[in-house]
Amino acid sequence: MNANAPILFFDSGVGGLSVLGPTLKLLPNAPIVYAADSAGFPYGKRSEAEIASRVPALLGRLVERFHPRLAVIACNTASTIALEHVRSALDLSVVGTVPAIKPAAEMSKTRVIGVLGTEATVRQPYVDDLGAKFAVDCTIIRHGSPELVELAEAKLGGDTVDPAAVKAAAQPMFDAAEGERIDTVVLACTHFPLLGEELQAAFPQVRYVHGGEGIARRIAYLTRDQVWPSAPSPGLMLFTSSARPPSLAALAPFGIREIKSL
Repeated sequence: MNANAPILFFDSGVGGLSVLGPTLKLLPNAPIVYAADSAGFPYGKRSEAEIASRVPALLGRLVERFHPRLAVIACNTASTIALEHVRSALDLSVVGTVPAIKPAAEMSKTRVIGVLGTEATVRQPYVDDLGAKFAVDCTIIRHGSPELVELAEAKLGGDTVDPAAVKAAAQPMFDAAEGERIDTVVLACTHFPLLGEELQAAFPQVRYVHGGEGIARRIAYLTRDQVWPSAPSPGLMLFTSSARPPSLAALAPFGIREIKSL
């Protein structure tokens, strides 16, 4: 394994930074290429067929160009729809992102769990399967919020986020039948942990759980015998369109030092 072979992170936007951050805590010298499919953003409003064809094609191009040691689909929507397609198409390890329903069920005292994701993620049978396997005695209330995705993108873009807008975007989940009993919320979109402070302030009565740290541990395990550079490498972020990217100052905590168009 070439020490400079990167880990490839893929998302529709900046949400995958909530997975990249924990990964760099475990693997601080890992070379990073982060690809944001801004031309396809937001995935939550696209059809399953679109995502199932688009994601493997884009990842195939990225793998040919950067020769990564590992690919990470740091997007719940893309993972729940296209993960198996990608694994069939690529000859390397691919780590996906799925809603953290198991740890939420382990934490919940009221046995009522919220799953807050994109519209596409919350309607997937995969969520049903996770609930049946790990939370059979829980009531699971789902809510898809495209507004929160946009707010997270705006926050990383340097805009001031209105706390009232964050609360309004998630409020329907708590207004649903038994919603007042929710004590644990699964952030089933990688964008949403980037609004962690705002969500905690809006709904202080609940605990939030997402898969970022668990995915980071999985990445570290899969690369445990591999060699790394002797010092941190400047990370590269790619966009598939000319959409306004976050500033380098906002990306610096995630090791990103360069932004380019794909």
